[in-house]
Amino acid sequence: MIWEALDSSLIVTGLDAKDNKDILKKLGSVVVKEGYAKESYVDALIVREEEFPTGLDVDGVGVAIPHTSVEHVNKVGIAIATLNNPVTFVQMGTDDETVGVQLVFMLAVVDPNAHIDQLQRIVEMIQDKAMLGRLMKAKDPEEIIHIIKEKEETLS
Repeated sequence: MIWEALDSSLIVTGLDAKDNKDILKKLGSVVVKEGYAKESYVDALIVREEEFPTGLDVDGVGVAIPHTSVEHVNKVGIAIATLNNPVTFVQMGTDDETVGVQLVFMLAVVDPNAHIDQLQRIVEMIQDKAMLGRLMKAKDPEEIIHIIKEKEETLS
């Protein structure tokens, strides 16, 4: 279960960012500061996002799931940010289609195979547009953890 691994110190609500690099820097710095990743993590995220975009349009709601290779990570974690205003990410699987992202799930991955399960679980959860709306309105990290826990308990 994803919610069991969530650390409130990695969750930021109401973040302001001017573009996708800014959000990667701001949220990635939290991951580094909390000891989940090495100093190289933020730069590696930016490089990987340029090569392999992570934006998703979920029924008109923009979500990004950035991550990078295991050598930049100390321990498994998921950082989450809700954004005050959408920032543009390139859509996953394209080179030029963009999506205005308002919710970011940033993965710190230590097992290159296990992150696929995390990604699938996140994608399964975010298909629920009502849950996405609740996440984006959440005022604090504990509320976000609670919403994700509730959703995961309804999944098989």
